[in-house]
Amino acid sequence: MALPTELIGSIPRPPSLICAITAAQADQLPPDALQEEFANALRDTIRRLEQTGSPVLSDGEQTKPSFATYPLAGLVNLAPDGVVIPFVDGHTRRLPRLTAGPFRYGMHAASFLQAAHAYTDRPIKQAVISASAMSLLYPAQEISGYPREDFIADLIAEATEDIRGALNAAAATVQIDFTEARLSLKLDPSGCLLRSFIELNNQVLENFTPEERLRIGVHVCPGGDHDSTHSADVDYAALIPDLFQLNAGRFYLQMASEPDRKRVLGIVKHALQPHHLVFIGVIDPINPEIETPEEVRARILEAAAILPVAQLGTTDDCGFAPFADDTSTARDIAFSKIRSRVEGTELASRDLGI
Repeated sequence: MALPTELIGSIPRPPSLICAITAAQADQLPPDALQEEFANALRDTIRRLEQTGSPVLSDGEQTKPSFATYPLAGLVNLAPDGVVIPFVDGHTRRLPRLTAGPFRYGMHAASFLQAAHAYTDRPIKQAVISASAMSLLYPAQEISGYPREDFIADLIAEATEDIRGALNAAAATVQIDFTEARLSLKLDPSGCLLRSFIELNNQVLENFTPEERLRIGVHVCPGGDHDSTHSADVDYAALIPDLFQLNAGRFYLQMASEPDRKRVLGIVKHALQPHHLVFIGVIDPINPEIETPEEVRARILEAAAILPVAQLGTTDDCGFAPFADDTSTARDIAFSKIRSRVEGTELASRDLGI
């Protein structure tokens, strides 16, 4: 049996879908036509992921506006002037700001999983946004009649239901996207903000049994949007010891684009606990060059010389298009990179005698 391998989640949307979303936002496309484009993109994504040989699929986040904001669909208690996330190339993304309580998810991730199951019998993982990311919606000034502690209680309940619903809908695994972890250390090098994020996410995770948590993972990376990052300059040494205090069973770590992988893998080795499964990134979505299976194999063997092989898996550094409008990576290139990861993982597994 080969080493486990999974993608992070997002796949670049087809150009026809991006055009349809833009037209729908301008009220130039009827809702039924947009839903048809969504269905076509989802069907094609599942089919092409199957063709890569991927043992575990995802919906490619084809119908999400972004990996972070899907729970906000249809909510009316939001304003557009929330937290700004700057990227090193100068562009920014902005979260909305909560204006009133109570806080409820407008959409849960199980709906994406159920739609994907209609097109395949293969295992499907489901990505969900972290409670810590959603906590950034609450403004610095307290909302009248809805104190922050009430918001946090509602948020924990909603984030728990997001994961629970995905597990109940037969997700093979559930991946919590925690990309703000590394960014938090850029904003607060003391680590206090990071530790508060971890404490909040652990309050969600404590609602699951140890067996369930083995199917729940956490993804961290320095961001990946329009071929840019928000926190690649933050040293992993400041992140990993606290990160592995999360009560999750799986960790999906950006590694392919890391300049000193051996050093970082050594830090991971010391943080690793016996029940953890670590998926190391062997594909760099930001780099337009398609890695060969042999290059992937070499990265895996490098990691296998440091980490226990029984606790090792492979993944991509990040999603290929976490935001729907990101066209920086061609769809065909993304699928080719995924195929190289799958084939390279098989090559390395043979070398390791698995």
